[in-house]
Amino acid sequence: METPANDPTPTPAQRALDALADNTEDAAALDALANSDVLIPVPDDANDADTANPSAVALPVLEQPGGEPVVPVFTSEVEMAGLLPFVSRYRLVPLGALAAQWPADDLSLTIDGSSEHRLTLTSEGVRTLLARP
Repeated sequence: METPANDPTPTPAQRALDALADNTEDAAALDALANSDVLIPVPDDANDADTANPSAVALPVLEQPGGEPVVPVFTSEVEMAGLLPFVSRYRLVPLGALAAQWPADDLSLTIDGSSEHRLTLTSEGVRTLLARP
């Protein structure tokens, strides 16, 4: 679900992120977040065949200060524009399904990276906290 720019009502995923900011072990908030759809920016170098394939998602990887790789995902177009204003394409993907297929390397996940309710998880955290069957 997306939040239009003129609608300040938080999405269920944003409410879950706010709850997790207060209590990182809030099981209901983790479940709500895992069952939410997130926007994944489509990398500029992804071809049309890759972006049309429903079973494959090209992950955009950014480098954090210190050189650690992170994949940014967003709860709304507004949140995405706050960090990546020039992104023109994205995919809407269930976060739990993405987490269930998360790579085993040291790739972290950041949800709403430029907001006050952002959440960054290690690769292990993504798989253990958000993966849903």
